[in-house]
Amino acid sequence: MAKINDFLIKMLNMEGSDLHLSVGSPPKIRASGTLIPLEGEEVIHADLMKDIMQEICSEKRWNQYCDKKDLDFAHEIPGVARFRANYLYNYWGKAAVLRQIPSKILSLEDLNLPKVFKNIAQTKEGLVLVTGPTGSGKSTTLAAIIDYINTHFEKHIITIEDPIEFVHQNKKAVIVHREVGEHCNTFGRALRGAMRADPDIILIGEMRELETIQLALKCATMGMLVFGTLHTNNAPKTIDRIVDAFPAEEQNQIRVMLASCLEGVVSQLLCKRTDKGRIAVHEILLKHEALPHTIRQGAIANIRNIIEGGQEYGMCSMDGTLHKRLQEGVISPEVAYMKANDKASFKSYLPKGRSVSGS
Repeated sequence: MAKINDFLIKMLNMEGSDLHLSVGSPPKIRASGTLIPLEGEEVIHADLMKDIMQEICSEKRWNQYCDKKDLDFAHEIPGVARFRANYLYNYWGKAAVLRQIPSKILSLEDLNLPKVFKNIAQTKEGLVLVTGPTGSGKSTTLAAIIDYINTHFEKHIITIEDPIEFVHQNKKAVIVHREVGEHCNTFGRALRGAMRADPDIILIGEMRELETIQLALKCATMGMLVFGTLHTNNAPKTIDRIVDAFPAEEQNQIRVMLASCLEGVVSQLLCKRTDKGRIAVHEILLKHEALPHTIRQGAIANIRNIIEGGQEYGMCSMDGTLHKRLQEGVISPEVAYMKANDKASFKSYLPKGRSVSGS
């Protein structure tokens, strides 16, 4: 068995989600949001790190890693689990992070997501963005949305990812998975190909580059439903991120495009529960009669008012969701405070004299 597989199986037995490998450090895992050393393992030296990493990597991909100093790919232990692997370099040399991809695609009900997610899944066209920091469960949430569509509707769905994470079996829908680096060279090329393949829905694993964002907007305005992800923490920052990706002379035109096609922004964070594990909290912005004008005018500060005024339609603010989970006793005051946008409104819940550190 590959050494890294041994680490991964130990991690799963300890109910961990991520394996962290770095020269000069023992293997560490993330369990319930906390990094802890993997039991019984020694510090990894440089030569061993190379052997561990290269053992599960094809020659082609290893050469790409050595050339570009970065590599993303999917790794599978047959019959056990799949993992998203990220190879990188840091100050001490080679390093890697591997995250478990759940073998079972969880449903919207399994994830206990708000009912409005079913409405989002039934959107006919436009752009829906699922945002949040790395490790916030964006891919899991999107997989649940695609699974709902796959279960209930006859759609042609194309996913473009780097790497492919969740593999969907065709139910009512026809799903085509494409992996950047394996089945296509870039997100841009894959999107251009998808536009000619008669899709109803396109899922873009990550909207990192200007060309990808530009083509996603074009597809959304052409009548397709486009799901994409961004590393932003709330709806206003997400809209700013899209517009700011373009040169200044193009931003007015992009605001007009975005105003016409944006159907929703779901921002997601994972919070440590008071009992065990973690829970997702959301900010949800949906299409509203006031939204297009707000985007066209660049009056992003008004987004908060739209969210607060749209609660009957399923919209919610991140702080509102945190407050609800706090009142339910699901998360602690410290966690709510650390995740909140307006920390002052949560300060009164903190125990007096207790300092607040990571969540």
